[in-house]
Amino acid sequence: MVAAVQGGRRAAPRRRRSWVGWRFVAPFMAVFALVFLAPIVYSIYLSLFRTQLIGGTAFVGADNYLKALSDPQFWDSFGRVALFLVVQVPIMLFLALLVALAIDSGRLYGSSFFRISVFLPYAVPAVVATLMWGFMYGTQFGLIRNLNELLGVSLPDPLSADLILASIGNIVTWEFVGYNMLILYSALRVVNPSLYEAAEMDGAGQFRIVWAIKLPALRGALLIATIFSIIGTFQLFNEPAILKNLAPNAITTNYTPNYYAYSLSFSGQQFNYSATVAIVMGVITMIIAYVVQLRGMRKGA
Repeated sequence: MVAAVQGGRRAAPRRRRSWVGWRFVAPFMAVFALVFLAPIVYSIYLSLFRTQLIGGTAFVGADNYLKALSDPQFWDSFGRVALFLVVQVPIMLFLALLVALAIDSGRLYGSSFFRISVFLPYAVPAVVATLMWGFMYGTQFGLIRNLNELLGVSLPDPLSADLILASIGNIVTWEFVGYNMLILYSALRVVNPSLYEAAEMDGAGQFRIVWAIKLPALRGALLIATIFSIIGTFQLFNEPAILKNLAPNAITTNYTPNYYAYSLSFSGQQFNYSATVAIVMGVITMIIAYVVQLRGMRKGA
């Protein structure tokens, strides 16, 4: 009897303590549900309906999804960001890797200043960065025009239909090389220095140390940077939306999936189909990022 009473006395405080953690995370969970889960649920709800001039709003089930999967404008925008991903992301990560290795080598003069300088563009808001580069790209008012007049040449127009995607890639690379460099550099700083000392004692040169020690140590960080870059690429919106005013003939309303969803919603008043496009793109992004993560983990194993 006494043991039972003591057991009951012990159980009550244990149950009370179990709620303490939930009280701490409750504010975060409330905000998370409000700003993340609720919009997703509402978007799914919108995607199941269609608003027409005649008949009003009607439940259509999966019709909007079938329309999106057969929409040539959606797949055109998806193909564009896929090309952007294949070309821009490897270049950006390669530059970030070179900078991280250079700073970590300890042979770079003024490495602290150099590290801050490379990271500084990431602190510039995307809108400001795009406006700045858009002004430099201008052939009628910007840096390209000044160079044409100074050199007496006619440089290619970065805002033309043929070069606008590369111009956007240059802006994104300038913005995010420093961010990815910081991820990679942080991974290099946790490597045990004794590994470098042992390698040097065995006669290994700097290139051998990079190949055998540093690059394997960066595998996890590179995977994280790649996944973040994939997600960011498929969410590409700010740069084309702002450059649209400078290059109206080069950037269409379906230039990227996010810009297509934005145009459908705010210009075409097709809120239901816009929500569908956003959800389909979110699912595709999630699948691709998950596949890349699985392949990266298998290679790491």
